[in-house]
Amino acid sequence: MAINVNTVYTTVLSILNKEQRGYLTPDEFNKVATQVQLEIFEKFFEDYNQYLRMPKTDVEFASRMDHIREEFQTFEKTGPSINIPAGSAQTDNIYNQPSDLHRFGSVSWNKGKNSPPIEILSNRDYNQLKLSPLTQPTNNFPVAKYQQNKLTVFPDSTPYASSDVNFNYIRKPKDVRWGYSIGVLGQYIYDPRPVYSLATDTSIAVTQNTTLAVDGSYTAINVPGVNVTTSGGGSNLQLNITVASGVVTLVETFGTPYSGMGFESGDTITINKILLGGASTANIILTLSEDNILLNTTEFSEQIEISESLQTEMVLEILKYSGIIIRDPSIIQAASQELAQEEMNSKR
Repeated sequence: MAINVNTVYTTVLSILNKEQRGYLTPDEFNKVATQVQLEIFEKFFEDYNQYLRMPKTDVEFASRMDHIREEFQTFEKTGPSINIPAGSAQTDNIYNQPSDLHRFGSVSWNKGKNSPPIEILSNRDYNQLKLSPLTQPTNNFPVAKYQQNKLTVFPDSTPYASSDVNFNYIRKPKDVRWGYSIGVLGQYIYDPRPVYSLATDTSIAVTQNTTLAVDGSYTAINVPGVNVTTSGGGSNLQLNITVASGVVTLVETFGTPYSGMGFESGDTITINKILLGGASTANIILTLSEDNILLNTTEFSEQIEISESLQTEMVLEILKYSGIIIRDPSIIQAASQELAQEEMNSKR
């Protein structure tokens, strides 16, 4: 379970203000907390590597391996590649990795039986592999070269689709956000509502269109909803769709004052063709861009995504950075000592 951002912020302020050492503004806290969360997140991988070399225990609730896997699962995702080039269909055997991929895990080939894993090879190894007819890649034994965030998959098998490959990967945690409004006395008032990340009345790009749909306006299509799915974790979005000459000509969000929550740039929305009536030939795929994302408000909050078991470390790390911001070396020293002791205990 995620850490409540308001709990951490109020705890940090209480510790700082106890000795009247200074104040951390919401903007400063958001920047520091985002940095701290990322540092703790990156340390997961180093800890996991170290635990693999240490003596293991299978005792319930005490297994370090199980604990670190629990930390990872929040950020693990499986999804298809994104279309290349942006805004058009897949035209070759080169597949773009998901836009939110942070650490590559594995990838599978959906054209083979039971979606076999794709073996990643260097350019040199691939050139040696293709010299013999006995080692040529097939749909059931695919290989790929991974360069410049793109996966070139062999065999070069037509037709192509972005759904040919499935990536299993780790994404980065979202930026921490303590959202607020301003009270009548100029004070900051915490806003617990989750981030509303889409502006209202914004046009969304259609990356896969249809033909032979029934012309007209389709209003209040819910995302996600019946026959509507999204690749991300967004919700509470409604769309208005305009169809002319059998194709989708406009897709707009609506709502007051915001539309949807939890959506990110690069997320796709798939609308089943049956919602557009007639003899629609393909599902509609929409792709969100940076222009759709609403960033110009202090309201709404994004919780800290790492688990509650790391709340103490989170608070201490933020205090360490707070000492730098308010120029109090004693805060840095005290927080660093606590963190060093905690680190020592965890690695025994």
